Amino acid sequence: MSRTSYALAALAALALTLTGCTSKADDPAPPADLPAAQTLLLDGAKAMAAVKSAHFVIDVNGKISGLSLKRAEGDLTQEGSAQGTAAIEQFGTAIEAKFVIVGSDLWLQGATGGYQKLPLAAAATVYDPSAILDPNRGVAKLLSSVKTATTQAKETVDGKETYKIQVEPDPVALATLIPGVGAGVTGHVWLDATSKQLVKGEFTIPAKGSDPAGTVTVTFTKYNDPVTISAP
Repeated sequence: MSRTSYALAALAALALTLTGCTSKADDPAPPADLPAAQTLLLDGAKAMAAVKSAHFVIDVNGKISGLSLKRAEGDLTQEGSAQGTAAIEQFGTAIEAKFVIVGSDLWLQGATGGYQKLPLAAAATVYDPSAILDPNRGVAKLLSSVKTATTQAKETVDGKETYKIQVEPDPVALATLIPGVGAGVTGHVWLDATSKQLVKGEFTIPAKGSDPAGTVTVTFTKYNDPVTISAP
């Protein structure tokens, strides 16, 4: 298998991973009419631990060190199956691919030709996609392990009433979902005011070496909708 194929495998799997950045809290007092961030995030962690499936979109702005993903969109299950599309930048060239993940197998399809089957282990060192909805490792873990957080506002996002929370994620928990990131990441999460499920997360990754700061934005919709993912 060519080096490029393995790179595509790793980056497509990474696309799925980025999906999950969020928080917990050492709470300064929020505005008087807003719930405490710690309470919201613990409720959010419980809600996300119960999620069985979701649709995600990831957008990356800027050149982030160690991250070639530019955009990804697809469906994901708690068991780790996934399908969708990913756009990556490789050697200065934009590459788009379709992906399907079932069990320990990954299938990729580029702009031409059919699907190519690869071992998911080829991408596991970059990211384990089963972590995203895993109650013990994914978004739920990230929400319950934030270092500091403050409830800032109540806002409408994609037609949903949400609470906007400023967060400083725990770098160890965040690295499970965005490999290679270190300390200094800051961001916001928006939790559905009723269900407490994650609606949106936006994270600023600090500059590293010659790479400037960038942002990673992820949105989730269609929670627990029926999803069928099978090998192509």
